[in-house]
Amino acid sequence: MVRLKDDYITQKAAFDQAGIKVPQYSAQAVQEQTQTNPIWVHFGGGNLFRCFHAQLAQQLLNQGQLKSGIILAETYDEEVIDDIYQAYNNRILDVTMKSDGTFDKELLASVGVSVYYNVANPEGWDYLTQVFQQPSLQLVTFSFTEKGYALTDINGKLTAAAQADIIHGPQQPVTNMGAIAHLLYARYQANQAPLALVSTDNFSQNGKRLQTEILRIAQGWLDHHLVDADFLNYLQDRSKITFPWTMIDRITPNPATTVAERLRVDGFEDYQILHTQKHTNIAPFGNTEETHYLVIEDDFPNGRPPLEQAGVMFTDRSTVNDADQMKVTACLNPLHTALAIFGCLLGYTSIAQEVANTDLLALIKNLGYQEDLPVVKDPGIINPRKFLDELLIKRLPNPNIPDTPQRIASDTSQKMAIRYGVTIQHYVDNPQKKVSDLEFIPLIIAGWCRYLMGVDDHKQPMTLSPDPLLKQLQPQVTDIHLGANVDIHQHLQAILSNQEIFGNDLYAIGLGEKVEHYFAQLIARPGAVLQTIRQTIQKYGKEA
Repeated sequence: MVRLKDDYITQKAAFDQAGIKVPQYSAQAVQEQTQTNPIWVHFGGGNLFRCFHAQLAQQLLNQGQLKSGIILAETYDEEVIDDIYQAYNNRILDVTMKSDGTFDKELLASVGVSVYYNVANPEGWDYLTQVFQQPSLQLVTFSFTEKGYALTDINGKLTAAAQADIIHGPQQPVTNMGAIAHLLYARYQANQAPLALVSTDNFSQNGKRLQTEILRIAQGWLDHHLVDADFLNYLQDRSKITFPWTMIDRITPNPATTVAERLRVDGFEDYQILHTQKHTNIAPFGNTEETHYLVIEDDFPNGRPPLEQAGVMFTDRSTVNDADQMKVTACLNPLHTALAIFGCLLGYTSIAQEVANTDLLALIKNLGYQEDLPVVKDPGIINPRKFLDELLIKRLPNPNIPDTPQRIASDTSQKMAIRYGVTIQHYVDNPQKKVSDLEFIPLIIAGWCRYLMGVDDHKQPMTLSPDPLLKQLQPQVTDIHLGANVDIHQHLQAILSNQEIFGNDLYAIGLGEKVEHYFAQLIARPGAVLQTIRQTIQKYGKEA
């Protein structure tokens, strides 16, 4: 039996017996170098980071291309730092689940330091502030999901927390964006050293969003005379600060009990899954798929590690945007969200089981091939049709990926404008296309409104996944009963006309009424969800 904290150098034979690949470097040396020569900070200690970013750094450390590890900063959940990172000496067991049922297991020691970065933790706050003052720091990456960037509410107005951050200045902001701006101001005051801030969150033009929100905070501070006038110039000088755009892709579900049991049988002791008080699901191990992509705009004013040696693709902003639009708005994420919505309504707990349902598979095929793919620009570095084929044939059907529709359904209100709104806008803008020709996207949007009712297709209460807008959206539909005759427009108008959610007022572009039409079918009776999907495929589908 082996544990994460065991000495993988002197006990390599035990790790070999458990089928675990170990680092080819000294973890202690990496930790020491991280303290004295910080190069890379990452915000967001969740499962994607553990199975992707940490793996990239491991490859470079193994190659001798990197000497310093990643400084991991978690801004939300202190238990993640206390009970997962520091409890295991910042080590991670990376489990890659292959479609043939086998596992590749590797012990990662590429996290040199982990810290809970929050005003509630002065020690972590002060430590990271000092790190950002070091000229050696080259890049900062982020993976704390769309809601981590939010400074505005459903109506586009600044949240109370954002307003407070702007009024009170850079000393102790509470929003993620305010906390990052605080660090940048500390760097500006210390030496104005250059730095790249790289969002690797899973939405389009992520670098632009990060830049916009950081500048929003900084401009507010300047307007209130709380920072030096040149601070904004520093942030907007591309020879000093950059916000490279990225496209990231790797399906990384929450740690699964099935994987934990396999690890136990294989002789790995640290297989217990942690469910924190803040509802984070995390474990000493992370489980992920084989397929992965990371495309980054190559714009690093202070240099960068040679991540291309670990398979990262570096290119220009336009190509990154095309690759990201292909994935996030067309060839993966919209299909994933459709499966999440209808999977919850139909009682599924596995994405692989969903795509084994011929109706649900036909739904996402028609969405991908018939509505999304025709308006996607080929990025050149990744073929969109082959990408979509791989997703539908290899990735989603993989029974060894324990992904759930309930996980993917989280924060759907934050995803609608990107995963469907962008494609809708292409149809609005293209004179050769008609937005009225769309059928599957309106069905999915109607399905989301149906999902918000909190009742599944069998008329049973359904627990909704976390979403920052649930409290505002649910009251619009929770008084609707299946089979009842209701004024659908009265219930859905406030949702479907909200440009913050969809990027357009759906009524203004002629799509709102179609969504209402599908919603009426979905609430007609118990069992109407699957029936409506099937009827829509029969009437409009070209892919089976």
